[in-house]
Amino acid sequence: MEVRRQIDVSGIVQGVGFRPYVYRLAIERHLAGSVANSAAGVTIEIEGPVEEVEEFVTRLPLGAPPLSQITQVWVRDLPCSGDQEFRILASQRGAQVRTLISPDVAVCPDCLREMMDPRDRRFHYPFINCTNCGPRFTIVRDIPYDRPYTSMAAFQMCPACQAEYDDPMNRRFHAQPNACWECGPQLELWDRQGQKLHVKNPIAEAAAGLEAGLVVAVKGKGMGGFHLAVDATNPGAVALLRQRKRRVEKPFAVMLPNLEAVRTVCEVNGAAARALSLVQSPVVLLPKLRSTAIAMGVAPRNRDLGVFLPYTPLHHLLFEEGGFVALVMTSGNLSEEPIAIDNEEAVERLAGLADCFLVHNRAILRRCDDSVVRIVGNQVRQLRRSRGFVPVPVFLKEDIPTILAVGGELKNTVCLTQGKHAFLSQHVGDLENVESYDFFEEAIHHLERILEIQPSIIAYDLHPGYFSSKWALAQKNVQLVGVQHHHAHIASWTEKYGAAKSSLLTTVTFSAPRTWTTSPCPEASGRFANRGAWLADFSIITSDASFLHGRSRLYKT
Repeated sequence: MEVRRQIDVSGIVQGVGFRPYVYRLAIERHLAGSVANSAAGVTIEIEGPVEEVEEFVTRLPLGAPPLSQITQVWVRDLPCSGDQEFRILASQRGAQVRTLISPDVAVCPDCLREMMDPRDRRFHYPFINCTNCGPRFTIVRDIPYDRPYTSMAAFQMCPACQAEYDDPMNRRFHAQPNACWECGPQLELWDRQGQKLHVKNPIAEAAAGLEAGLVVAVKGKGMGGFHLAVDATNPGAVALLRQRKRRVEKPFAVMLPNLEAVRTVCEVNGAAARALSLVQSPVVLLPKLRSTAIAMGVAPRNRDLGVFLPYTPLHHLLFEEGGFVALVMTSGNLSEEPIAIDNEEAVERLAGLADCFLVHNRAILRRCDDSVVRIVGNQVRQLRRSRGFVPVPVFLKEDIPTILAVGGELKNTVCLTQGKHAFLSQHVGDLENVESYDFFEEAIHHLERILEIQPSIIAYDLHPGYFSSKWALAQKNVQLVGVQHHHAHIASWTEKYGAAKSSLLTTVTFSAPRTWTTSPCPEASGRFANRGAWLADFSIITSDASFLHGRSRLYKT
């Protein structure tokens, strides 16, 4: 008996090779129908013998591409149409957006192997990518995630790239950033005034500058902005960068060429090795070895070193050209300002920091700093959730109203909820200057646009002096909810880990450096409703995160 079924799949299923996977699965079972991106994710119509269709539905989530993440599957019967072939259709638009956008991830082993192969047409091409790797979030304007809605729309594919893009059996089928030397973005080296330097190999010249002790601003594919790079083994170059960046002692992140190189500067156990090898390529905080080639000025008076591996093709090519032991790769900004993303913006803001600029002509649309993690109890704990993890949501236990939470004053991140999803923005930073405040607003508007959500509630910190709170209180025609700072911390903990309904969580927090807590609320000061700011907080919170009591009696500021 012939049947036809519609299968709607939600989750991270766009830009990760999901449609070609569906196509191959259907062709293997000689089924007809179609697959298309939709506002909800992916819509499949499948027709054929009932046994084969049922087997298709069963296998669909089991062999999904590695970067995909299925959150829900709906199946319903349709009348048979007599289709004789399986097709990949153009994306659908118009419905409320419920799909999830994939984050930027590190270059995959297949692309890296091709890039290093002199016989490959993409030999040493610094923008190589496929459906299993490369930029997503930082180049997308809108969804569905198709090339016209990304910054790659400016580049028309050559016949060879177009053939790959159109072939469902190819690894680059519908890889939206697909490009090569002939048709894709190109690198240039600029001086500190923004003038192009006419050099044959911009990467080789930039590597020579790093070897000579220069500060090089690097804009790369898969990067949510510029890095400021120096040779991490050159004390003079590190000191120069620290002076120019106005960063007195805060450690710099260090990029090393491979895991073996990391073992020469840090203690690396199994959990750390796995964290360093994640496709998200976070900065991992690890204990420093007593004696290393890394300059002391990279992380002065600090037991740990923030290390990460190359995650873009350009990073790998820089290490190949220069043979560096390690490179400082720190955010392209003055301390506490947002990272620069535009070429002209970078020259204007970083001219006093960088000696030259390694740039390209493809726009980065979203700022996104490197993520930072630490290993605690052999588990990866996120300290800064940004590139590689954003915009993958936190999955909630039940549907909640559409809420915009605008965060605090320091290390700001905003959050927008939709159903059972809580979408955290990339790291915004400290809201203490105009540039950071503008980025804060940009992050809010971008989430609202790509999710097509207007929040019904805005949650803000009770402290009235925070810029995020001031922004929230200025909004009209929306319910405003003030939230005590430590209450928010503990509520998030109970949502993540749960607690028995009869249990209570208690926290007592004193001003730093004397801090004692009986629940995960590590910060030192907060503000209770109608009580002012206090250096010592005492609160009892039920497992549903409601305040039973909140009091602070020791020191009042």
